[in-house]
Amino acid sequence: MTAEYKPIATNRKAHHDYELGEMFEAGLVLMGSEVKSIRAGGVSLRDGFVHERGGELWLMQVHIAEYEQGGVWGHEPLRPRKLLLHKKEVEKLLTKVHERGYSIIPTRMYFKDGRVKVEVALAKGRKTYDKRAALADKDASRDIQRALKERERG
Repeated sequence: MTAEYKPIATNRKAHHDYELGEMFEAGLVLMGSEVKSIRAGGVSLRDGFVHERGGELWLMQVHIAEYEQGGVWGHEPLRPRKLLLHKKEVEKLLTKVHERGYSIIPTRMYFKDGRVKVEVALAKGRKTYDKRAALADKDASRDIQRALKERERG
């Protein structure tokens, strides 16, 4: 049986600002109005990060828009949301964060078999000159691909 993936949101800024390492899939503890808002596409991972509280990991600063039909039972758009990971995964992430100066950031959010999942990555921040170098490498590889494609045509 194959899992059905339906993308919701991606954090494109993460690939620019960070050197991404190992990825982990995590579940989320959400309210009903949050799930309905997510289905409507009201999610932004741009400023999100993962924070530790009492040995648990929490998703912070991820904006899930208020659900219009939620009424008084709605949710706060920027509230902390608990991540659901296996204990060994949490220990592995926290070890790397404390020892080596990594951060944990959300890279994408998607539905997997009807459940909301978040892909989090161990990340190291890039310096400004590293960002420029990464953009230059990306542009160079794009130019090479264009030249190869034109050479194949002509």
